[in-house]
Formats: sequence, C-alpha cells, structure tokens
Amino acid sequence: MTYLRSKFSGDKCQMTNVKSFLIGLTLSALFLFASVSIAAQTLTPARQSPDLQTLIARQAALVTEFEVNGLKVLFKRREGSQTVAIGLFIKGGSRNITAANAGIESLMLDVAEEASAGYPRERLRSELARTGTVIGSSENYDYSVLSLSATRTNFDRGWDIFTDVALRPAFAKEDFDLAKSRKITALSDDTDDPDTYLQRLQERAAYSGHPYTNRPDGTVESVTRITLDDIRRYHQQILETSRLLLVVVGDLDVNQLRQQVTAAFGKLPRGNYSADTVPQLSFNASSVNVTERSLPTNYIQGIFTAPPLTSPDIYPMEVASAMLRDRVFEEVRVKRNLSYAPSAFLSSQAANVGGIYVSAVEANQAVRIMLDEIRRLQTQPLDQSDITGVVSQYLTTYYLGQETNAAQAANLAEWELIGGGWRNSFVTIAKLRAVTPDDVQRVAQKYMRNIRFVVLGNPMQIDKNIFTGQAGN
Repeated sequence: MTYLRSKFSGDKCQMTNVKSFLIGLTLSALFLFASVSIAAQTLTPARQSPDLQTLIARQAALVTEFEVNGLKVLFKRREGSQTVAIGLFIKGGSRNITAANAGIESLMLDVAEEASAGYPRERLRSELARTGTVIGSSENYDYSVLSLSATRTNFDRGWDIFTDVALRPAFAKEDFDLAKSRKITALSDDTDDPDTYLQRLQERAAYSGHPYTNRPDGTVESVTRITLDDIRRYHQQILETSRLLLVVVGDLDVNQLRQQVTAAFGKLPRGNYSADTVPQLSFNASSVNVTERSLPTNYIQGIFTAPPLTSPDIYPMEVASAMLRDRVFEEVRVKRNLSYAPSAFLSSQAANVGGIYVSAVEANQAVRIMLDEIRRLQTQPLDQSDITGVVSQYLTTYYLGQETNAAQAANLAEWELIGGGWRNSFVTIAKLRAVTPDDVQRVAQKYMRNIRFVVLGNPMQIDKNIFTGQAGN
C-alpha cells in the first residue's frame, strides 16, 4: 500500500474502497485523445495498430536520459507547457529504515520543507507565495520524493529554492519540534478512523517478517525516539547520487537543465548504494483476524498477492481486478444493497498485493458474495467482449487522471524505480489490448487465493469458515 502525501501522491492501491493509480499519473492531451479513441475500438490481441506503435515511440522520444556525477536524470519535454514539475526521489523506502527509526526519512523531508540555509522560514514562504511555487514531499514503501511545481516563468527561482531545500535544509530546532509533533499527532489518530485503523491491521497481517513491516511514516514509538541530530545524520547519509533519481517534466531546454543539475548536484559524493531486491510476498493459506470495535457496521478487507509491475501478469491482473471490482459492486451494492462502497483493488508496489474491501452489517453474506465472484472469475469462461468494455473504461479513466506534469514525473519515476525502467511506462495500452480471456482467468486462479482478511467490528457477527472457505486455499 502506498499512502503518499502532497503532489506526488495518490497511490495506485488505496487499500480502502477505491483503486487509484500510484501518484496520479499523467501524459499529454494528445496521448489522452489517442488513448480514448483506441479504447473505443474493438480490442483484439492479434491486431496492433501502427498508429499506436508510432504514438508509443513518439512519447518515449520526448524523454531524455542523462547522468550527472552518478545522478540519473529523466527529462520529459512538454512543449508549450506553462508549468514545470520536478521530483528528487530517494530510493529504498522501507529498506532504508528499521523498526527503531521508522519514519525518519519522512520526518527529515517534512523538516527540510520548512526552511533552508539560503531561504529561512519567512523568506521561503514569501518567495513560494510570490512565485506560485509549491514544494512538497511524499513517501511509500519503495521510495520517497521531494517535489517542486513551478510556473515556467518562475522556474529558475523555484529551482534555486528547491535545490537549497534539498541540499542545505536549515533543520532548525523549532521546525523539527513542530514537524515531529504533527507527525506524532497524526500517527496517534490512526485508530480513530475505522478505515485507517483497518489498514494498520492489514499491514500487520500481510507484512509480518517483510521489509514493509517498517512503515515509512513510522509509529508513535519510533518517531518519538528520533532526534534532530538523527535527522541531520540521516540527511548526510542519503546525499549520495547513487541513492537518488531526478525527474523533470516541462518545456525546458535540456542543455540548460543539464548545466543547472551539474551546478547543484555535481559535487555530491556518488556512494555505492544498491537497494536490496524486495522479496515477493507469499500467503500459504487464507486467514481472518477480527479486532473487536463497537461500530455501526463491520469493516472488512482481504488481500492476496499480486504481480509486480515488472511481471507480464500485471496487465491481465489490471483487467481481472477491474472486472472483479465491477462485479462485486453490482452484486453487493446494486442488487442486494448490503454495502455502500464494496470494491476490489490492485496496488502498485515492488512486493504487490490486490484485494477486496467492504463495510457491511451482514458481513458474512457480503463476503460470501465477493468470494463467489472471485470463483466465477476463476472458473467461468470469459468472452473477449467481456474484456473490451473493461479495458475501454480503464483506459479512459486512466488517462483522464494523467493531465499534470507532476503526475507524468511520478509515472516515469514509478516505472524507473520499481517497474523495470521508464520506457515501460509507455506500453500500457499495447499490453492491455493484448490481454485475452484465458489470461484473465489464469491470473485470477494464480493470484486471487489464500486471502488474508482483517475485520474491525463485532466478532459475534463473523463466521470465519466463510472467510477461509474459498476454493484454491
């Protein structure tokens, strides 16, 4: 699960009742128009439109990749764009932290945003407001980011602020105390909201013994232990070009950008950082953990392992997840009115998961129906027309959400860091068009099994045999 905050946020797996693409994602208006037009056609796996291939090549050609002192830079030019988006991504995510210091990277970015050596707090706020520039940060299980959004007119000033914040944060005690207090308060509230608490319970059930056990946001206990000196030391540790990725999207001159990157980052130490491979999750059997809470309804979520972005299975899995989402909504809400927002979702993580979610008084009935829909997807034959509509809807929604430079930068970074390389970000349409009914049924059988459920609500209303009785366990 990704629970990013700010500009580069909106993770593909909100493990509640909606599924969204990680960090928003976006391409150009031309790409949007082309994708919707393509989605409206009959999607047959044997046909590959030459225009589609040309479009993919054109989009990839807009990206320039270069290196400055070991720092990899991806620059996508959007001619005529009046804004520029930048992300300085820190590799590693949960692999960078331990249970003892979980939250340190997130807190470091929070404090860095407050002021820098060249831009004390008041001057920083004044300059950001005057130029319409926004600096933010986000984190997930696989990486973190310091982000900038600026108008093209004010880019040079925005770049100066951004690099000063990234490289020379003030780390003033008052800023640290304020940011730490805010984070502890936010973490203390985790159990107040049922959906948020459900996610915390799900994390414990799913990630025990895995690097994702170390939440990027940390816990109240781990953040309480972090000191200002810890933050300063950690900042020095991550200031190595081998740990970083810079992504820029906007209408800039690549040669001038290269000079600016070299001036800012050219003297950083390279280091020899290499993130460990994230182990894939493996669930051997279904399980259900019930946490008692006096609530008007029961909150339920079940997750299963899913293919990572690097796997060819991710594309039929996208289709299978969308079909399951539509089917459970139809059966649970529309036909039986058992829940307001039942759903199925698919994450976007190096160690990936998908799942189902529902809040219902009649929990057993709702879950039985959802499991029946999984079985139906696994066993009943599908027609190509079943897939065509789903893919058309998916593509339309997918690209409607891809309209900002910030989202395009996030998309490139996601594929570069956990998807096998940024070029893979441009082949989604072609891959989805190639999905067959057999592909969908195969991935449903392979992944939608051994579901780990967590329930927040009334234990007396939960029949565990229903939750663990899915075929294939």
